[in-house]
Amino acid sequence: MNATQGAILSVRDLEKTFGSVVAARDISVDVPVGQTVGVIGANGAGKTTFVNMITGHLTPSKGVILFEDKDITGKASREITRLGISRSFQVAQIFPSLTVFENMCIAAAIAHCGPSFLDNVTTPVRSPRATAEAEAAIELFQIGNYRNAVASQLPQGVRKLLDIGMAVAGAPRLLLLDEPTSGISIEEKFGLMEVVMSALKKRNITVLFVEHDMEIVSRFADRVLAFYDGTVIADGTPHEALDNPRVQELISGIRLKPAGAAHA
Repeated sequence: MNATQGAILSVRDLEKTFGSVVAARDISVDVPVGQTVGVIGANGAGKTTFVNMITGHLTPSKGVILFEDKDITGKASREITRLGISRSFQVAQIFPSLTVFENMCIAAAIAHCGPSFLDNVTTPVRSPRATAEAEAAIELFQIGNYRNAVASQLPQGVRKLLDIGMAVAGAPRLLLLDEPTSGISIEEKFGLMEVVMSALKKRNITVLFVEHDMEIVSRFADRVLAFYDGTVIADGTPHEALDNPRVQELISGIRLKPAGAAHA
């Protein structure tokens, strides 16, 4: 199978089973370079299974995953990361006893040293390259005021920005975000997403983000994949997907304004 022209990610007939339980099935998707895709669905709908297969945390039972026309089906997560796919998790994966700057330096060093980093205590965490990339990421994600703050003391929103900034340290071309606004107050969530999406667009990173907040999806996604019972039941613009009767019945439970109206 060849990727559709212009697609950075192509999956065909993807399926994952755990014994007799089918967690994902019949998933075929092409994601163009530069697109921002919102992934929605109730708990257990197959969203996380889909993301885990792309990032190598799960091996598909069936189907093919292509990244930049390379078959990455079943490859280890570290290898997939080195190829250019990165991920942030719902709970920030940071070093709580280190400062924001130190966290960024470590992320940059790991990204460039690959799997040998943890086996080599002499790896220069504060090499000129790692230091420069850490400073650039801190500026990009607008957390310079917290540069020397210990990560465990950061406000939740800043922890999220640090975590996503660390995921970007290796210059990925595709980034998967797991509920980036989880745990963020209503007052902060739109501002946080503005910072994140602006930063990722500046780096020309293609984005898939899993999100339960339909207002966030409506405002920030170019396209929406709606999952139910392990498969995609709607794929289109935010307005098309969120206006789909099955999505309203099975996922959102509400009818939203068109995406453009969210900016009004």
